[in-house]
Amino acid sequence: MPSDAVALIAVVILAFPMVCFLLSSPAFLLVGLDVPEVTQLLRGIMRGYFLAIGIAGTLAMVLLAVAGRPAFALGAIAIAVFALVFRRWLLQRMDAELKARDAGVATAVGRLRALHVRSMLVNAVQFAMVMASVPIIV
Repeated sequence: MPSDAVALIAVVILAFPMVCFLLSSPAFLLVGLDVPEVTQLLRGIMRGYFLAIGIAGTLAMVLLAVAGRPAFALGAIAIAVFALVFRRWLLQRMDAELKARDAGVATAVGRLRALHVRSMLVNAVQFAMVMASVPIIV
């Protein structure tokens, strides 16, 4: 298989979960985060998404290295490491805000919304970086 095809497959593997999150996460802007079931679903989606990016970034790194694009392989693993570190940070913050919300702290829902928007922005920046590199990679 040509190295360009392998590199393109790596980009698709990395971009697919990003597109899924990009399409699914704005729906949570339309509902209140004061409903426990909604925040439980949102937390689960974020937990799974950032884990998927970690796995996809690792796989993309291997494929880009095989395709002879070591600089982009480093970029893919950097995205994966950042996603896993951000995942841990985000879930800790979400859990703290969920406990605060359940304890009756009025500002907790707003802070949950801010975490949600922040995660959407992180995803959008990562997706833009991946898409901007496609013409250079292939």
